[in-house]
Amino acid sequence: MSGFVSFVSSGPGDPELLTVKAVKRLQAADVVLYDDLSSGPILDLARPGAQLIPVGKRAGRPSARQDQVNRLLVKHAASGVQVVRLKSGDAGIFGRLEEEVAVLSAAGVPFEIVPGVTSAAAAAAGAGIPLTRRLTARRVQFLTGADVTGRLPDDLNWPALADPGATTVIYMGKRTFPMLAKALLAHGLPPETPALLAHGVSTPAERLERFTITGLAAHLEGAENTSPALILYGPLAGGAVPARPPE
Repeated sequence: MSGFVSFVSSGPGDPELLTVKAVKRLQAADVVLYDDLSSGPILDLARPGAQLIPVGKRAGRPSARQDQVNRLLVKHAASGVQVVRLKSGDAGIFGRLEEEVAVLSAAGVPFEIVPGVTSAAAAAAGAGIPLTRRLTARRVQFLTGADVTGRLPDDLNWPALADPGATTVIYMGKRTFPMLAKALLAHGLPPETPALLAHGVSTPAERLERFTITGLAAHLEGAENTSPALILYGPLAGGAVPARPPE
């Protein structure tokens, strides 16, 4: 088999945040299977004539099933072409990378993983804040706010998530954050803890809103939550702008 798959991390959306290796792989690919959040100007970097196949998943919308994506990867690689599996953010963070790697390994398909900028780093940069600080924010933790059913996971480490000295980043958590915030308060996280809601990170549509965790929970309660966003809370999330009080 002469086919090859490159798992390319497309970053949070700004094409200029792609790595040099990511751009080279896109320019050499015969087939590009891309996530919804990796579309737009990033696809303009693909080789002219490359076959572009959307395989993204979006909550509440028709999406490609994971087994379909797996079959497409093996099918195209088996035909002897260079395949790019373009994943949003960093491929290794909540991107189902391991499932696709396992399928390729079982089929004997060679592959590589090209890391990239995760949206957590881009959101912090856009807000003008670091993710860590000496003494007061020594730890960073990433969390998915939804399990495979779309609900808040029921096996979370609450003491860790309620640690006021950690920076916590929640992916796919808008829908479940009101419930999460209630549990955080019950486990001792101060209600005035700063929180940042980041939409369209690194794109022209970027919008950053600062709250407290109680204010953000009230803001998201019953709101339309189909657009993707990132939530960051902890001692650094307030930045230089005062946090919005509870609503």
